[in-house]
Amino acid sequence: MPMDALLLDNQLCYALYAAANRMTKSYRPMLERMGLTYPQYLVLLVLWETDAVTVSEIGRRLRLDSGTLTPVLKRLEGAGFVTRSRRRSDEREVEIKLTPHGRGLRAEAVTVRKAVMCQLHLSEPEVQALRADLNALIENLSAAD
Repeated sequence: MPMDALLLDNQLCYALYAAANRMTKSYRPMLERMGLTYPQYLVLLVLWETDAVTVSEIGRRLRLDSGTLTPVLKRLEGAGFVTRSRRRSDEREVEIKLTPHGRGLRAEAVTVRKAVMCQLHLSEPEVQALRADLNALIENLSAAD
């Protein structure tokens, strides 16, 4: 029997969509205890890696536009996790910096990742391989832009 290309279970896009929703749902209760949404958590991941970066750099790393990022950054600033300021070297650029409170969340975030990893029932090498496959997919789809 030939595979029906339009069956829902045969759709890669649906599998990715459902997996992304489940992954976000796995993070939600732990992030709520930290006072974060999932998009805010992603921004903090970028800042924990490299503090004091521009909005455009965060957008590049997360593949998000500034219109999507601005409300997330404003909420992070309102919660006291980051500061936003114009760069002295170029007033057109807005620089985002962690506050001590924002830096302090990093230790708690480590436990969040461990908890989610336990839910996955995948080894670290399996997670790395899956991430590599997904990154290749992202690059292939980005090349079409």
